[in-house]
Amino acid sequence: MTSDEPLRVGLVGAGPWAKSVHAPGLGNHPGVALTAIWARRAEAARELADEHCAGVAESFDELLDQVDAVAFAVPPGVQAGLAVRAAEAGKHVILEKPIAPDVAAAERLVEAVTGAGVASLVMLTLRYAMETREWLDALKADGGWRGGSARWLSGALLAGPYSASPWRHEDGALADVGPHVIDLLDAALGPIAEVVAAHRTREDLWHLVFTHEGGATSSATLSINLPVRPTVADVAVFGEHGYRTLVRHPVAGVERFTALLDDFAAMIATGTATHPCDVRRGLHLQRILDRARAIATR
Repeated sequence: MTSDEPLRVGLVGAGPWAKSVHAPGLGNHPGVALTAIWARRAEAARELADEHCAGVAESFDELLDQVDAVAFAVPPGVQAGLAVRAAEAGKHVILEKPIAPDVAAAERLVEAVTGAGVASLVMLTLRYAMETREWLDALKADGGWRGGSARWLSGALLAGPYSASPWRHEDGALADVGPHVIDLLDAALGPIAEVVAAHRTREDLWHLVFTHEGGATSSATLSINLPVRPTVADVAVFGEHGYRTLVRHPVAGVERFTALLDDFAAMIATGTATHPCDVRRGLHLQRILDRARAIATR
């Protein structure tokens, strides 16, 4: 790959998220080329590849041989091992959240990425929205925030393209939307130091309480198994400068993925391997997720 050539990216996965976000985002970005797709279901990979004029890899190793980077759109238990192999092969990686099924697997992935010196970004899509970046910048400039709260309530598991997702049904809202909420509270109020409380109902309604370095506290309520339409997804902080809510603009996920790809391409072009949303961020969030899960199952 030379500086005037597009980044060759391979896509792993051909499910609903890959179809609606990854493939169109990679296929339409001027700085990258969707080169090949590999998925467990070969017919799904072929259908998606045909739609975006990409090739089909017969195996994961074949995919690695054709690309400079790999974007993953698979469950965390599948992603962790494959992403280690990709990094060890010198491929840059775009990772889904959570990055792994547990802390141990996440640590192995971080070790592989850092050892290879490749670029990595996690699909914390809200962080790539301009309104989020401006909100966080303003909070940092003002300071003095004492607490915060977040809610993410939806019926994603009741109907729609993700309702048949086995890993979402098994791991629930904490693994699916938890990384987004925890990441925003952590970014707004400072690193989460402790999970004070975590409770999960039989219907997978989560209530979480955190303390942050510096003394702030926050709480989160999560569910993807409630008949709530439209989805309720809000984050707010409060302190010396009043009450600040993140005002989200309803845009397609592919638009935020495009912003992610802008950062990803820039990292690789400049030889940068660190980013606020890189694999190390994924590990930090994984530790919080695992701690919350452990407390809830006591």
